[in-house]
Amino acid sequence: MMSEPNGELICSVDDIQVKQALRVLIDDYPVVVVRDSDGEIHALGDTCSHADISLSEGEVEGCAIECWGHGSQFDLRSGAPLQLPAYEPVPVFALEIHNNDVYVDITTVTNGAPAPQLG
Repeated sequence: MMSEPNGELICSVDDIQVKQALRVLIDDYPVVVVRDSDGEIHALGDTCSHADISLSEGEVEGCAIECWGHGSQFDLRSGAPLQLPAYEPVPVFALEIHNNDVYVDITTVTNGAPAPQLG
């Protein structure tokens, strides 16, 4: 028997196009769910670590998302900044795809960045 996926049901895999970012709130915490150029889906904190700007409005290229504010880029797999001015990573969250649905668990940060303070 399959175990239930962890986290919050966000959307269907088909709801996110390649090189598209989707902003969602989980417990009032902004998360960006991104499909990279290879079609892989990632979930990160939606706020640039350099300035209070939503990453979901930025361009997705390869396996990175660019903040439109000052051009910082973040690796979608590791959350690491690839381009200044940002030098702090953004959190990357555990993500499961179950029956073509995307689930994100913001209580599980996979890259060592600070976990969101909820509640």
